[in-house]
Amino acid sequence: MRIFRAAVAAADPHDAVRRHLAWEDGAVVVTQEDGRTTRVLMGPGDRVWVVGAGKGSAPMAAAVEEVLGNRIAGGLVCVKDGHGLPLERVEVVEASHPVPDARGVAAGRRILGIVRAAQAGDVVVSVLSGGGSALLTAPAEGIGLDDVQEVTRLLLSSGAAIGELNAVRKHLSQVKGGYLAAAAHPARVVNLVLSDVIGDRLDVIASGPFSPDPTTFEDAKEVLVRREVWGRVPEPVRRHLEAGVRGEVPDTPKPGDPRLGGVVHAIVGSNRKSLEAAAAAARELGYAPLVLTSRMEGEAREVARVLAAVACEAREAGNPLPAPACILAGGETTVTIRGNGKGGRNQELALALGLALEGWVGVVGLSGGTDGTDGPTDAAGGIATPTTARRGRDQGLDPESFLRNNDSYRYLEAVGDLLVTGPTRTNVMDVQVMLVAP
Repeated sequence: MRIFRAAVAAADPHDAVRRHLAWEDGAVVVTQEDGRTTRVLMGPGDRVWVVGAGKGSAPMAAAVEEVLGNRIAGGLVCVKDGHGLPLERVEVVEASHPVPDARGVAAGRRILGIVRAAQAGDVVVSVLSGGGSALLTAPAEGIGLDDVQEVTRLLLSSGAAIGELNAVRKHLSQVKGGYLAAAAHPARVVNLVLSDVIGDRLDVIASGPFSPDPTTFEDAKEVLVRREVWGRVPEPVRRHLEAGVRGEVPDTPKPGDPRLGGVVHAIVGSNRKSLEAAAAAARELGYAPLVLTSRMEGEAREVARVLAAVACEAREAGNPLPAPACILAGGETTVTIRGNGKGGRNQELALALGLALEGWVGVVGLSGGTDGTDGPTDAAGGIATPTTARRGRDQGLDPESFLRNNDSYRYLEAVGDLLVTGPTRTNVMDVQVMLVAP
């Protein structure tokens, strides 16, 4: 838990923005990950507008208020229910996640209006974090909120990766896929991003509202076909995407679009940075750390078997490193839902990990979402030990059947292995921690 908390603390949205944003000599100064700085000069009458969306956007906006103060003329950020904070100059609206609701649509339309009203000398400061795709919603003409909700549910239950989901979302929206940057032109834009996607791709994080979109209408349709949900999506969605494929609807702004040339991007936090902090915490506790990857993908239960194999090899043979060891991984797994249980990808990974560790000693694991919420539950994930499966069987529970039913929440809750942290107001994907005793 100490190692996991260190990973979460490294992604604190407020501190991340303060490290990357400053006001010096009449300019907004943005510091990149590599230390390079960009200065955005402002005249006496120029204004700052703050917009954004995501689970961590409220503390990010609070940090922007501290840095830019009364230069801020106003703004709006949309956060997940329970993730709001009282701010002085920027309005905070709560909405539903991961399936959008009417509050998110209203916020998306208001944000679109704010950036459209920005003048040539103004600066729009965007604060985006994980969850922004669902929380920043303004459906394209002819698409209803219920249509977007149904497509989101279908793709989530199909096991679609975040890049696939967002390729579809961008082509059903007026604000995603570079549309907000185009709407803000000719105002300058500073886009501060807390990454929750593998590879820190700006076009994928929060569906890239200020980034050019390399995907097309053809890509969006192909995702729905490949995930075998094309025949089940609402008819207005099919009509809109097919019209786009035929060229009857303009595609999203692409790389090289001059309207997006004045955007300054900065990744202020990422899974990789959190894994580095976790490794440092493990080292302080006497474990030799090894970061396997920050790009972990795949079915959660399959990833669990891989992590168990690596940790047990370290326990048995000192490979790939001798114990006491801490093996770390991060990224975002997926779950293809086949049952009707309750859980999330981290809980499913933990339950599968518990089954894989049965019969061993000296190896334990944790899988948790850095946002503190895993799937549609109040848990961040779960803990797995060699006794996770046995303790359930002692209560008359069959862990394999719970796994088949995607009911990891109820199983882990029953055996005391549920990981509950509460909302962390950040999101840099998931972290897995494996500890190996000597």
